Amino acid sequence: MSYITTSDGVQIFYKDQGQGRPILFSHGWPLSADAWETQMLFFGQKGYRVIAHDRRSHGRSQQVWDGNNMDRYADDLHDLIEALDLKDAILIGHSTGGGELAHYLGRHGTARVAAVVLAGAVPPLMAKTQANPEGLPIDVFDSIRAGVASNRSQFFKDLAVPFYSHNREGATVSQGLQDAFWLQGMAGGIKGLYDCIHEFSEVDYTDDLKKIDVPVLFIHGDDDQIVPIGAAAEKAVKLTAKGTLKVYPGGSHGLAETEPEQFNHDVLAFISSL
Repeated sequence: MSYITTSDGVQIFYKDQGQGRPILFSHGWPLSADAWETQMLFFGQKGYRVIAHDRRSHGRSQQVWDGNNMDRYADDLHDLIEALDLKDAILIGHSTGGGELAHYLGRHGTARVAAVVLAGAVPPLMAKTQANPEGLPIDVFDSIRAGVASNRSQFFKDLAVPFYSHNREGATVSQGLQDAFWLQGMAGGIKGLYDCIHEFSEVDYTDDLKKIDVPVLFIHGDDDQIVPIGAAAEKAVKLTAKGTLKVYPGGSHGLAETEPEQFNHDVLAFISSL
């Protein structure tokens, strides 16, 4: 098991496997690096070096009371990339991890990055405001906070169902995916997971997206029940200089796990075209 110590003294867990061009994965909330196992195996077998970390207060990383914010998440990622001396890297982020990558790039630049994939990602802004009428009402995020604070175990069991669109007619339900979601969520620290809700809902990533000067592939399901496409990828792609959008018809929020074969090959084709 590998860890780095960040510039503010926090232990961050990461996996680093394989050889070749580096691909770094950033997970969604409330998950961990384990959410990327299928992708890490696939791309590792294709000759890439695959890296994934647990965000602070998530998974096996140190649980902290303060500092669970997007500025620090981006700086933690910067510390990891610098420690591993990654160059010409591909960054792949899901959901909150997409916000983390966007903010890292906006805050630290693209010198070490060749391209980005944002899947079901939260940018530019999830919360509904006057300037962002497509967003979700703040009541939605208040209910998430209430669920985490009162009984996060049951809340995570319930959330996994729409996360993977297992509530849709004709859906192939994977109890294993739901169990893994719960297990990863319960491994994190409650304070950090609670604080992170603000970071994926009310942080505006518009300026970060405008600063990204490398190719960005947005992948989003048009039936994403967690991060609706109209408030996310459809707006975000227009804010990037070199962005393209690939829509999965009927795709869930957890599409890298529910449709791994298509996702992996779409990402591979994107990387191969660079």
